[in-house]
Amino acid sequence: MDRYISLLRGVNLGSHNKVNMLRLKEVYEDLGFKRVETFIQSGNVLFESPEKNLTKLILKIEDKIAKEFGFEVPVFIRTRVELQKLIRNNPFAGKDAGATYVTFLSNKLKEVSIAEIEKVRGENERYYIDDREIYLYYPDGYGRTKLSNNFFEKKLKVEATTRNWKTVNALFNMA
Repeated sequence: MDRYISLLRGVNLGSHNKVNMLRLKEVYEDLGFKRVETFIQSGNVLFESPEKNLTKLILKIEDKIAKEFGFEVPVFIRTRVELQKLIRNNPFAGKDAGATYVTFLSNKLKEVSIAEIEKVRGENERYYIDDREIYLYYPDGYGRTKLSNNFFEKKLKVEATTRNWKTVNALFNMA
């Protein structure tokens, strides 16, 4: 069985899309997944499944979450190998890990308007677009940037979810 890391977008942000992690773990187990673990309250779930088709896995999870919790949540899945590659390829290695983030994208990008990104990028902010992720470096803090998850979704026309570097590494170590 393969080990997967799933990331839910936009759960447990204030009073929006509340998801109990213990219940979420049970939902994954109800789907027949094995060795299910959750990590922090932002919708990170590790699990094993014999299914190789990631699109099928995503649709199955999204459908079950909608039925169980009453709202739709985009789900992103990466393998342990993909996370390992992502960590190894970090263009901001050696910089402040507390200022480093990764935005996970639902699809590979067809077009990227660098001009649109550059218009709002803060002077000290850096980004690097790679495959289905965007590496971000925000030395002035994530709360101050205009290069937010919503910005990338709107400008790049994909669904996205962002995790800090500490969480990305913790998920890899758990996997």
